[in-house]
Amino acid sequence: MMIRTSHKLLLAAALLASTALPAFAGQAQGQIQDQVAADQIAAPVLHATVNVTGDIVRVGDLIDNAGAAAQVAVYRAPDLGTTGLLPTAQVIAALRSHQVIGVDTRNIKEVAVTRLARTVDAKEVELAVAKAVEHRSGLGDAANITVNFDQPVQDLKFNAASTGALAPSAVRVDPRNGHFDVTFDIGEGVTAGTTKLRFTGTAIETVEVAVLTRNIDRSDVLRTGDVVIERRPKAELGGGEPISRVAAIGMQTRRPLRAGQALKTLDLARPDLVQRDQDVTIVFQTAGIYLTTRGKALDTGSEGDTVSVLNIQSKRTVSGRVVGRGQVAVEIAMPRAAQTAEAETGGPVTVASRLPNSATAKAE
Repeated sequence: MMIRTSHKLLLAAALLASTALPAFAGQAQGQIQDQVAADQIAAPVLHATVNVTGDIVRVGDLIDNAGAAAQVAVYRAPDLGTTGLLPTAQVIAALRSHQVIGVDTRNIKEVAVTRLARTVDAKEVELAVAKAVEHRSGLGDAANITVNFDQPVQDLKFNAASTGALAPSAVRVDPRNGHFDVTFDIGEGVTAGTTKLRFTGTAIETVEVAVLTRNIDRSDVLRTGDVVIERRPKAELGGGEPISRVAAIGMQTRRPLRAGQALKTLDLARPDLVQRDQDVTIVFQTAGIYLTTRGKALDTGSEGDTVSVLNIQSKRTVSGRVVGRGQVAVEIAMPRAAQTAEAETGGPVTVASRLPNSATAKAE
């Protein structure tokens, strides 16, 4: 009896062990998976450089894997467009105060925090003012307007979210001297609202003109080195029409001009190719005939002008057209050959009825 009972107890224990083993194995496997999952949670890692767009630096800006503390504010951001340096020890202490521990510093000694910003430089402001005042009070296109500010314009910093243009909200221009007073609105993002900027100064319309490099006497012909191109205030022309450098070269001055003077079309004329009292060559031209003789000019003229000249040989005065330096062309009108009425109509020719008495008949 006792032996049988022992066998039954052993069998029951074996059955119990066989049923408990899978349950224990499953529980152990679950614990191992949880431990692996815990081990897989990455440790916080510190950043060496941090860029922020707002005025607050948060935990999530400073480290990776910040978890629930990512949105916690820890520092005030530096000024727009500037960078501040934070010692690593100070950053770690600030993170610990917010229950962020175990940060991998990667041997970083300090953290550089930069506040991003939109920069509007002086050139952009100048272009915006020129655009705002163009076609006002007699001014022309913005591309031809030079802007001089009453106070120097420094580079302007705005929130990085600001993308709008400088929009003029108030523009005043004095037509007497071009003095302007312009106010711009610039949006700094949805939350930051709008900023107003005011600028004052003088707007001057300029033109591209030919400018003399030396003093020029009356009737001098301009050469390549005598003229350069510059931008000058339009008022310097006194209402005259500017002339290009290409058009000015080879032209003759109507009056004495000084170095640095902007040239107008009225200052110049085509060069005189014939001077009064100058010895010239008279060229007689007609169909198939080309004759030349010496003459003396009685007028001054440029190419294409009609002048009077004295024919030295015939002592007659004729008019001709200036065709070159010291040359005057005179066209000759050739009369048509006269024709008799009989020739025109083909009439009969009259023959004498008898020879004179003195004539002797010629033998055939």
